[in-house]
Amino acid sequence: MINPLKGMKDLTFEESQRFVHIVTTAIAIAKRYGYSYIETPILEQTALFRRSVGESSDIVGKEMYQFVDKGSNDVCMRPEGTAGVVRAFVSAKLDRQQSAKYKFYYYGPMFRYERPQKGRLREFHQFGCESFGEGSVCEDFTTIEMIGDIFRELGIGYTLQINSLGCQECMPPYRENLVSFLDTHREDLCEDCNRRIESNPIRVLDCKNEKCKSILIESPKLIKNLCENCSSDFAKLKELLDSAGIGYEVDTNLVRGLDYYNKTAFEFVSSEIGAQSAIAGGGRYDKLVEYLDGKPTPAVGFAIGIERIMELVQMPEVIREGYYMGAMDEESVDMLFPLASSKRATDKVTVEYSAKKLKAHLKGADKVNAKYCAIIGEDEVRDGLIWIKDLDLGEEKRVPIGDF
Repeated sequence: MINPLKGMKDLTFEESQRFVHIVTTAIAIAKRYGYSYIETPILEQTALFRRSVGESSDIVGKEMYQFVDKGSNDVCMRPEGTAGVVRAFVSAKLDRQQSAKYKFYYYGPMFRYERPQKGRLREFHQFGCESFGEGSVCEDFTTIEMIGDIFRELGIGYTLQINSLGCQECMPPYRENLVSFLDTHREDLCEDCNRRIESNPIRVLDCKNEKCKSILIESPKLIKNLCENCSSDFAKLKELLDSAGIGYEVDTNLVRGLDYYNKTAFEFVSSEIGAQSAIAGGGRYDKLVEYLDGKPTPAVGFAIGIERIMELVQMPEVIREGYYMGAMDEESVDMLFPLASSKRATDKVTVEYSAKKLKAHLKGADKVNAKYCAIIGEDEVRDGLIWIKDLDLGEEKRVPIGDF
């Protein structure tokens, strides 16, 4: 027997129903906020993620499914969704329409070679949204509000954590202060942190090592060193959240795992899924379009880890729908097909191809959650009728086949 690769799994039965419910719910809400669908390739040039996600990130340094294809191209399976959407935005020259604003949603598989654990697989799925052309912090607030709507619709509780990562004006002096602090703790920091001090010291704040985290409690806080513009935006974000009654915590060490974020960063976390508590995250990335050779374009976005929330979702009550159609004898089976074809113009229809007794047909209708069980037998053929039972109300009747 051939099994799935480690860290990859099939979505079947109840899990597939949950997946579809999550995606359709998220899509419906994204559309209310003005987003339209975008599809980007699973396979991209490796350079795309090196330039966007960042050489210092764990994703690029350790986790990408990267290889050279038969055309000698350095490619990889996409490890996240934002970079591909930005690449598509620039490829379509949408960045040249400076007065226009674009909003896209996407969903699909992502790939990272890491240790599989609960809610974190090597092939996983994300739903995400990216908004281009709007530089106001009001868009950051609206993005957070939309995620809250999605989780509320899915019945998922959460805690919102926010931070500001500053901009090109306030980041350089802060970086110097942070490096000075980290230099005094090099012997106690892990190997990855020491490497990041040289390449991208801000990434040290994202370390998951418990010893490093305890040291970083005393590290300088960017939020206390923001420039006037960034400080004003962060204050406005908190004001909007307060006015909307959206609770939040300010996490001064929240930097997200990708190098392209600036200003607003946020995560939605849950205590119900173990150590890996983030169920959604995102923020503003005003320089990423430029990094990928586009014209300056403000942008903000997020992604939800679908596998992360599968077990947290409250599924809606199953509602019976459509028809189950069956025959009592072999000679009557063929009569079902034109009737089923006609009904499928407006209803879901399941046809049982084998002749069975009424009790067996009723069990079959129950298994597929049909609202109506429609049966043809010898008596119905003789009288030109079809027997129908409403499985919600328990009412049954026989009607002319022509009126079915």
